Amino acid sequence: MRWGLIPSWAKGELRVERPHVHATSDAVPTSSVFGPIWREGQRCILPLAGFYVWRLTSARYRQPYFVQFLGQPVFGVAALWDRFVTEEDDVIEGCAMLTVPPNALVADIQGSSQAMPAILRHEDYEPWLHGKPGEVHALLRTCPTERMLTHPVSPRVNSLAHDDWLLARALRS
Repeated sequence: MRWGLIPSWAKGELRVERPHVHATSDAVPTSSVFGPIWREGQRCILPLAGFYVWRLTSARYRQPYFVQFLGQPVFGVAALWDRFVTEEDDVIEGCAMLTVPPNALVADIQGSSQAMPAILRHEDYEPWLHGKPGEVHALLRTCPTERMLTHPVSPRVNSLAHDDWLLARALRS
């Protein structure tokens, strides 16, 4: 499955080039893109070791921060998936992460008007995957601040051009 959702009903290559990578949890049920997928129960869980948020400094520099879950090397994030078939009959399965309002830790870094991933508790995995849409929406909530930690990381993560040992070393420090 690839990062970025292309709705099954999409037409043209533009949709393939600009997939949807996230969706606000409150807007999903009524969204023209995500609503049908939501009602069909096309939910999945993305395993993450962490995620990045950025703070805009007074020098107008975007400082990245890595956010982790305390005591868990990997955690699950709520997502939706769909399958798109191109005109050449290529099948593209993709997903989009769901977001919720940020907790105080994330909001302090990036601002309260932004969002953070909808982190699921382990006991919510099964209901998320198999529950009814009305029931599972309650599982999409902001993760408590005390369950997370964050630290600044190298600005090399700001560019896809950096995929090398230096970036890996910078992320470990």
